[in-house]
Amino acid sequence: MSEITLKYSSSHELESYLLLAKSAKGAACAQLIKELLAAPNTFVFSEVLRMPNVTELKNQPEYASYFSLLELFSYGTYQDYKERASSLPELTQPQIRKLKSLSIVTLASEKHVLEYSNLLHYLDISNVRELEDLMIDAMYKGLIKAKLDQKKSQVEIEYTIGRDLRPGQLDQMLKRLNSWSSTSLNILNTIDEKIEQIKETSNNALQAREEHEKKVEHITSELQNSNGKHKSNERFESRMTIHQFKDGSEISSDRMSKRPLISGRR
Repeated sequence: MSEITLKYSSSHELESYLLLAKSAKGAACAQLIKELLAAPNTFVFSEVLRMPNVTELKNQPEYASYFSLLELFSYGTYQDYKERASSLPELTQPQIRKLKSLSIVTLASEKHVLEYSNLLHYLDISNVRELEDLMIDAMYKGLIKAKLDQKKSQVEIEYTIGRDLRPGQLDQMLKRLNSWSSTSLNILNTIDEKIEQIKETSNNALQAREEHEKKVEHITSELQNSNGKHKSNERFESRMTIHQFKDGSEISSDRMSKRPLISGRR
């Protein structure tokens, strides 16, 4: 049976009980609750709890325990039933199995890994085979998605369905959400501040680098200009030396040419 089929079956089953609860009163309403708690595909009961005829059972001493039992199936566990069994109607085997399945949902919503030993004790089950059958049935009905690890004797939970909320639990959840929202906002503000600090540091570093590069470029330019002037001076001095040399040679030649010739014999 697919998950969609299971959801449709559960919704259809619940709707039929809601229709019956509109007209059932007293003993008929108590009987309706007994049948609902044994129904194989219904695991949420808050809508039934709010029905006027069901709520009225609280004011009828002979049937008030059935209303309490319906509340227990809504958000309680098998351990809760054991503690209050003397004041509640006796459960049938299908009801016991269903309440144990709902107890698994509660435990799975609190921990991601459930040990076989804890489950055996909590659910009052005597052997592992019975426990694994119950877990597989819960997975098949879509109550939980999990993996049985027989080597480690534990159950690894992926997700669970949501159960009905206890009275006052919604306020607690809202407080937690508000606290989470406030904490998240503070974290986001801190992250924004860090980002701004990083941007400022990065900009400062970039500016410092640009200034350094400008200084290096300026010094390089000055060195090049200085080298250029030095080379010009050298070239000028070389030219002067050459000119002086040439001028000296020309003067010597003139002197030689102007010196009077002396005859060889007197």
